[in-house]
Amino acid sequence: MILENKIVGVTGAGAGIGRAIAKAMAAEGARVAVTDINPDTARQVAEEIKAHGQEAIALEMDVRNRRQIEDAVRSIVSKWGKIDVWCNNAGVSSMKPFIDLTEEEWNFNIDTNAKGVFFCSQIVARQMIKQDTGPRNGLRAKIINTASMAGKRGNATFLAHYVASKFAVIGLTQATAGELAPYGITVNAVCPGYVRTSMQEREVGWESTLRSISQNEVRQLYVNDTPLGRLETADDVAAVVVFLASPASDFITGEAISINGGSYMD
Repeated sequence: MILENKIVGVTGAGAGIGRAIAKAMAAEGARVAVTDINPDTARQVAEEIKAHGQEAIALEMDVRNRRQIEDAVRSIVSKWGKIDVWCNNAGVSSMKPFIDLTEEEWNFNIDTNAKGVFFCSQIVARQMIKQDTGPRNGLRAKIINTASMAGKRGNATFLAHYVASKFAVIGLTQATAGELAPYGITVNAVCPGYVRTSMQEREVGWESTLRSISQNEVRQLYVNDTPLGRLETADDVAAVVVFLASPASDFITGEAISINGGSYMD
């Protein structure tokens, strides 16, 4: 198993992509801290992992709350002694024409998707810097951020605030990769496309209303925009995150890897 005995934290791991990442990490031998703003879903995912004989803990954590993040990091280190990999996955979305966006909707997206990555990365990096280097050529640890195709392709309709937040994630990934490299910490991002999750189902409903078309027609628009001809799954994303967490990616940093079936090629 390529992540045997690695200590991994995943934010927004109670559902969707985060759940898939947490379970995929555990399947490769990692001990996983499942963090989520919803403690019930975090516990459910942790129990699913433990039911397969793997190690996990559940922690309630809002990525907009520095104190909760600090408490979660202390809990992980208290239990397992270190953090090898941190996945900033927690994210939100909403849809509205740009001219109708409210300050509250802007803040909701920016605070969770961008500020949350800043808070978590800063707090976790401080912990990682304190850790012993170990045998891997000076590499201490890894941070992996969930950005989006929308962080590269700015013409996503009704998503100006979400687009801005995900462009910020990619920019922060590059900036922190440079600053943290001397400490042996790599920072990368993944950029999913049209992922079939509960978040997407909400978006399908919103877009159906905004475009005055059926929800099935919205889903078909997504498929038509994907050269590989299907909606993405959370497992498609998790597989690449596992690669970035593994030794196979040790010389990769500052990258934003597209995982979108060809919807956006860069």
